[in-house]
Amino acid sequence: MKRHATAVWKGSLKEGAGHLTTQSGTLEKTQYSFKSRFEEGIGTNPEELVAAAHSDCFTMQLSAYITEAGFEIESIETKCDINLLEGKIVSSHLTVSAKIKEISNETFQELVTKAEANCPISKLFDTEISSEACLV
Repeated sequence: MKRHATAVWKGSLKEGAGHLTTQSGTLEKTQYSFKSRFEEGIGTNPEELVAAAHSDCFTMQLSAYITEAGFEIESIETKCDINLLEGKIVSSHLTVSAKIKEISNETFQELVTKAEANCPISKLFDTEISSEACLV
């Protein structure tokens, strides 16, 4: 399986702007700029997109492990915080809240740790990955 996205940029770093389009069309000429990355401009930025990819990938991997373990998922919500420091992503932190029928907290935490280590986006990173998870 291969997926793609296309970025177009015009102008200098600080004054220029660009747009992103994804293969699926979910992002269609979505704006990004220096301001949307480092200030409070309109549009997206690479770190936000990485956070979206990591939270999505992790959540899908966790759902696979929970299902394989024989539990029924009511919901899983994952927030990902990406920390960019001095030009490098230095950490990705996942905050998970889930409703899973009849699962013990111990089993849930084990599956969270397993998903954190094994989702494809986690494997892509060369950074610290951490998580905190709770059942609701």
